[in-house]
Amino acid sequence: MEKIQNELKEIIALLTKQNLLEKEFFTLEEAAQFLNQSRSSLYKLTSKKDIPFYVPGGKMIYFRRSELEEWIINSKVETVDELESSIDNYLSQKA
Repeated sequence: MEKIQNELKEIIALLTKQNLLEKEFFTLEEAAQFLNQSRSSLYKLTSKKDIPFYVPGGKMIYFRRSELEEWIINSKVETVDELESSIDNYLSQKA
């Protein structure tokens, strides 16, 4: 019985993730789940305006999935090799 309950939980989690991938806009809760972050950390990002969000009517916070994906991509931390390459390119242009 426990095994069936665990499998049902896994199925529900997979369906929830699939549903998120089909939506264009997320609520705060959905965005937190999509980003695998807590609601409070997402609130902090919105209060600092570090993440794109919408507040139609001034109450509920919404996020566009494509903008969250872009935010993730733009948050890339460069490797040491990439930094060295950027420095080399910059210095060669100045020479």
